[in-house]
Amino acid sequence: MAASPEQPSPATPRRKVSRHRGEGQWARGHFTPLNGNEQFKKDDDGLNVRTRIETIYSKAGFDSIDPNDLRGRMRWWGLYTQRRPGIDGGKTAVLEPEELDDEYFMLRVRIDGGRLTTEQLRVVGEISREFARGTADITDRQNIQYHWIRIEDVPEIWRRLEAVGLSTTEACGDTPRVILGSPVAGIAEDEIIDGTPAIDEIQRRIVGNPEFSNLPRKFKSAVSGSPSLDVAHEINDIAFVGVNHPEHGPGFDVWVGGGLSTNPKIGQRLGAWVPLGEVPDVYTGVISIFRDYGYRRLRTRARLKFLLADWGAAKFRQILEDEYLERKLIDGPAPEQPVERWRDHVGVHRQRDGRFYVGFAPRVGRVDGTKLVEIAALAEAHGSGRLRTTAEQKMIVLDVAEDQVDSLVAGLEALDLPVRPSPFRRSTMACTGIEFCKLAIVETKERGATLIDELERRIPDFDEPITININGCPNACARIQTADIGLKGQLIMDADGHQVEGFQVHLGGALGLEAGFGRKVRGLKVTSQELPDYVERVLGRYAKEREDGERFATWVARATEEALS
Repeated sequence: MAASPEQPSPATPRRKVSRHRGEGQWARGHFTPLNGNEQFKKDDDGLNVRTRIETIYSKAGFDSIDPNDLRGRMRWWGLYTQRRPGIDGGKTAVLEPEELDDEYFMLRVRIDGGRLTTEQLRVVGEISREFARGTADITDRQNIQYHWIRIEDVPEIWRRLEAVGLSTTEACGDTPRVILGSPVAGIAEDEIIDGTPAIDEIQRRIVGNPEFSNLPRKFKSAVSGSPSLDVAHEINDIAFVGVNHPEHGPGFDVWVGGGLSTNPKIGQRLGAWVPLGEVPDVYTGVISIFRDYGYRRLRTRARLKFLLADWGAAKFRQILEDEYLERKLIDGPAPEQPVERWRDHVGVHRQRDGRFYVGFAPRVGRVDGTKLVEIAALAEAHGSGRLRTTAEQKMIVLDVAEDQVDSLVAGLEALDLPVRPSPFRRSTMACTGIEFCKLAIVETKERGATLIDELERRIPDFDEPITININGCPNACARIQTADIGLKGQLIMDADGHQVEGFQVHLGGALGLEAGFGRKVRGLKVTSQELPDYVERVLGRYAKEREDGERFATWVARATEEALS
């Protein structure tokens, strides 16, 4: 009788049987072991912490906050502790969380689709002035972030935000984060389809719903019907991109599994066309796959991009269709490449109704409460009740009559919010950096503002689209891998052998046109002080060597390492 695999014959060497530990996928019955994050989520839903904030912590103060709430569940309501002042970047990875924590919070206001009324913006600005020491940053996820928030003030801030239809619900945490939307949805002359109804329905179904409040990690999404591809769809967990189907008309192409951080992935097309009315169903199916099949054992593999990499797009679509939608999706075309590289909507543009929208450029997304109140007043004075934030840290005033445009532009310029900015002001982006972020190693916002000023002074005639993205750590919140010039903050040695703030340089990344990640030149690092010299030098070489119409990323791909150094 032949021996079974479980009973090897004496002549067969005994093999060590390895037991697959599982990846923490609920759908496969892998519920243990739990890492610390999965444990506190199992112990109590993050949504429940609001009651404790309102009834206990805001009354008893910072020291009363349970550690699992402080560094875990409070994120479900947009709250992160900010970095204690005076801690240098060399200590970021050395100190314990309680040593890095300040007794103040960053609070993120969720702005789905980037849509704001002037009334809402005024309230956001007033909260900034009264509770956040004037801070208010526009993020590349269309949100607005405060700093210096006291736990005692949070219930009142929520009351004021919610009174005008805004929220911080699931603005952070292992949750469905803000849904990016085209800033010109419903108004652009060239729009393929308006995704606003889908965003509203997704928000109604998903946000704050306990069925989706315990995901393996964060879930980022985007919906845009703009041919300019203006929501960075390639780096979202799920994105719906406007396309025209040859038989079925306008709808959306579905992308899944994009993301950056230390293991960047460009999202993949599922090859499916989805009509507007079915977008929420497909979104719900994909987020359910992430909840049920996502990897929970290791935080470093707990994003949807890792599941997609293992499954492939074909299997992912099959699981979506068979197990969640219970129907087949329609095959559809890919989106067309945008005609222009700019997709921030800065400038003056005609709307489909004959009025105009006016996009302007804050410096690296940094504004303040007073300025936000002034923007709201300026918009109203020129006939607008609506504004939008963009995925490029910019803002737009909608619905401006033609005879009001010049006056509005002048008013914005007077607030140092240029409508016709230099390429450097227009496309330099920076994350929060060491000023407030506990993960950061270097300063970013002020560094970006200084860099803009220096480049405008040194090379004022440079007029090519060029993106410069500055990040304070490797986590790529400012999309360093997809910028023409991406700068990843780290500590490096200067010429005198001293450890100083600096950046590893990524060159030639892009989204939209030929999306891909930047090139790293061996050993190419610059100190913060050397940064303006380096950028001026590499842009000068590009201007000298490029062929007619050649984009920076294309030149980088063929340039020598010497030319890029």
